[in-house]
Amino acid sequence: MKDVYILAVETTCDETSIAIVKNGHDVVALTILTQMDEHALYGGVVPEIASRRHTENITMVLEETLKKANMSVNDVDAIAVSYKPGLLGSLLVGVEFAKTLSFVYKKPLIGVNHLIGHIYANNLEDNLEFPVIALVVSGGHTELSIMHNDYEFEMLGCTMDDAIGEAYDKVARVLGYPYPGGPHIDKAAALGKDTYKLTKPVDDDTYNFSYSGLKSQIINLVNTEKMKNNEIRKEDLACSFQNIAVDELERKVEKAFNETGIKRLVIAGGVSANSYLKEQMKVLCDKHEAKLYIPRLLYCTDNAAMIGAAAYPLFLKKEFKDLSLNPSSHSDLEQ
Repeated sequence: MKDVYILAVETTCDETSIAIVKNGHDVVALTILTQMDEHALYGGVVPEIASRRHTENITMVLEETLKKANMSVNDVDAIAVSYKPGLLGSLLVGVEFAKTLSFVYKKPLIGVNHLIGHIYANNLEDNLEFPVIALVVSGGHTELSIMHNDYEFEMLGCTMDDAIGEAYDKVARVLGYPYPGGPHIDKAAALGKDTYKLTKPVDDDTYNFSYSGLKSQIINLVNTEKMKNNEIRKEDLACSFQNIAVDELERKVEKAFNETGIKRLVIAGGVSANSYLKEQMKVLCDKHEAKLYIPRLLYCTDNAAMIGAAAYPLFLKKEFKDLSLNPSSHSDLEQ
């Protein structure tokens, strides 16, 4: 079978990324241009700035990627783009750019769900076997599903309010750590002890998640201690928060192991870079003799290589989009 080269575009948030991926597994070239330092000045991503920077940088990112691959757009077999979910202005830049490339170079256009892209990031260095339990953890999403086959999802549960990544960032902000807060909480927690007594978020028999209450507990606790002029033990509070936040994920995944009998787990999304989460999920998978898929750090955060990987099964099924493709800011695990 002829090798398939897909040029993929990713602009869902504040990374402008383009990649060329061969056969859904091999990254020929990848470029990621982050805006993180600029948005850190404001304590989070500013949508208007993000879309403007994508517009300014995307042509340069394409040229850099083609240079790395020693290829031209004529050499690829299809153009893929993440079109949902994400910041609407940012998505629009990537979608219009991909549509233009598709039209000018007469290449099929593939629309990819960003969340599914995170799952397929695991296909870049491994081969996903089905069925598999999929846990998506990011700044905007916390979802647990069964992936029966390529693009065959059965939703088990999702967040009822804040996603886990958002909670990490909000807790980091109230503790005085810069954006993005997740890595700072992870490092601080490793230095602290679990001394603060916090209430479990959703201590029930469902697969749903909730992090709004946990986040509010910590904000109220910090404000109360400040009013009393009491010292906040930041490392201990970070540790207490992280332990209970990750325990919520562990409990739901273990429930899925027990009730489905599936012995494979894929973790996807930016929070999959968290060292404590990786450690705990490895322990849980060892306990259940289950296989654990976690992408290496480069592919945990937003990148176009994962979009190229997720586009490959759609290319094989000839599930292409036309030039009426529009971005969407919301989505679950559906294509």
